[in-house]
Formats: sequence, C-alpha cells, structure tokens
Amino acid sequence: MESNNEIISDLKGLVNIVNDGKEGYESASETTDSIELKGLFLKYSAQRAGYAMELKEHIAQHGGDSENEDGGILGSLHRTWIDIKQALSSKEDAAILGAIETGEKAAIEKFDKCLEDYASHADHIGLLQKQRTGILEALKEIETYRQRLER
Repeated sequence: MESNNEIISDLKGLVNIVNDGKEGYESASETTDSIELKGLFLKYSAQRAGYAMELKEHIAQHGGDSENEDGGILGSLHRTWIDIKQALSSKEDAAILGAIETGEKAAIEKFDKCLEDYASHADHIGLLQKQRTGILEALKEIETYRQRLER
C-alpha cells in the first residue's frame, strides 16, 4: 500500500490535469467564434474547476495541501493540453476540438493509473470514478462535435 505522501502526490497530479483541462477549455472558449462551442467549453471549464475543488478536499483529508490553481508546472513539459495553443492559433474549431480530445485522453489515462491502485485510493475511489466518467462523457461530446464539423 502506498504511503500517505504518495496518495497526496497522486491526487495533486490529478488536480494538475483537471486544472490543465480548465485552462484549455477557457482558452478554447476565448478563441472560437461559435456560440455553441463557447458555451460547451465554458461548461467543461467550470466542471474541471469543481473537480479540482473536490480533489483538494481529499488532499486536505490526507493532511496535504494543494495551493495550485493552475496546471502542473512539471506537466508543462509533457502535458498534451499545450497542443491547444497551436490549434488555437489556427482558429479552426475542428483543430481546437482535436487538441481537446488529446488532452481528455491524457486525463483519462492519469485517472486510470490512480484507479489501478484501488486499495490506496479506497476512501475516494467513488470520487475518482465519477470524475473519470465526467471526463469520458466530455470526450465523447467533443468527438461528436469534431466529427460533425469534419463532414
């Protein structure tokens, strides 16, 4: 079983990735000209802000703190949400949606890694599963929008 510090570290990693998503969605909402997509992006940005708050509560329950309001500093070297910046420069909604898909898939992978260690995360497994499901639902909706645009 992981130590408490490792559990806190895992949860902080999830805070980083949901904050990356929040920032990515905010940037996308500011770039698109589509009112429909702007609303969708703002909805998911707010969802990720809520996820971060929930995760921070669990970090506090384990005796840690997460002052991070932004995406991960360490993750900035490898996080896939950075692709959004390139997509945003094109201002093409299909490119923006494709970059968001990449970010969402990375977030799901990060959640899956934590969920693999069921015993260590038993006290918040339901929360992690709920958030992962929310991210997966967002991914499916984003994919649907992109496929419609590409037709």
